[in-house]
Amino acid sequence: MTDWPQRQAALLDALAASRALPPEWRSTFEAVPRHQFIPREIWKQEATCVPVTAEAAWWDLAYSDEPIVTQLDDGRGDGPGVATSSGSKPSLVARMLGALGIAEGHRVLEIGTGTGWNAALLSARLGSENVTTVEVDERLAAQAEKAIREAGYGPRVVHGDGALGWAPGAPYERLIATCSVRRVPPAWIEQTAPGGVIVFPLALDFWSGALLRLDVTQGMAQGRAVGDAQFMPMRSHRPATDTPVDGSTGRRMPGTAVPDTVASLGFALYAGARLPGVAMTDGRHEGTYQIWLWDREGSAATVTDQEVWQYGPRSLWEEVIEAHAAYVSEGSPSADEFGLTVDGAGQRVWLRSPEARVHH
Repeated sequence: MTDWPQRQAALLDALAASRALPPEWRSTFEAVPRHQFIPREIWKQEATCVPVTAEAAWWDLAYSDEPIVTQLDDGRGDGPGVATSSGSKPSLVARMLGALGIAEGHRVLEIGTGTGWNAALLSARLGSENVTTVEVDERLAAQAEKAIREAGYGPRVVHGDGALGWAPGAPYERLIATCSVRRVPPAWIEQTAPGGVIVFPLALDFWSGALLRLDVTQGMAQGRAVGDAQFMPMRSHRPATDTPVDGSTGRRMPGTAVPDTVASLGFALYAGARLPGVAMTDGRHEGTYQIWLWDREGSAATVTDQEVWQYGPRSLWEEVIEAHAAYVSEGSPSADEFGLTVDGAGQRVWLRSPEARVHH
């Protein structure tokens, strides 16, 4: 494909126009073409993961602002076809790198090498000697390292558990994670220098999606949500297997108009702290908007404006409605009004001020 420079320029122009791509990163993105890090075997995430086989479709996806699935079922050939690794949307890559606030001489630890594009971008900006990237999947780590080397960069690529960081290279001035976590691993704070910054996606049970930027002081990290970010969970932070729901316990209630803010990122952060262990997703089923709730211990609920069904010992929809009423009484705060403190006492979500913890 000979027109990739034009495709790249068009994509970067769009990212700049949307303010996703900070001006100081433009030349770095120009120097590190995305397609060099996309393997030939990829999938497009739709209702299921659809293989991308035609060359034209491969190039279209490589220079679109879309994620690209690069692995199914942890690399096994006999799984159900669940995406387990991907190349992130370029706009999200740019926003996260911008949120890091890096400067010359900073040492950066990346958790989740994936395709290697992010590590190559960091290497181009900071110098390869200042970049360490950790990948839990040995095959992905080797594949990414090959792509990074062929692009002309040489960061340290480590095959290991990202929850442990990489102590031999510590301390780091910046840490960025491209996989979501339920709790900030202590090693991340221990290995980040005081005054440093951690940027990562937080995945509470009540649907994941918040990007956080934490400032690190001695033994503590604290900061706010700075946007949304949908990422696959770090393998050691994947949810536990759900307990089957007993369909004979079903209880029908009249339908209800679902408030728009139930599916907002602000309420996700609030409900994630108020209702730990309760998971939610939403979407359309047979043309009807629906919410699904479950607690992984045998309770569940399905909600539409026609009817509500609840199962198991808990009445999850009523718990969500109660939490939503409390959220509305707080002024229906947006995501950027929430923050997180992580220290020796644990991890706490707060609203507007670190002293105003959101309790369950």
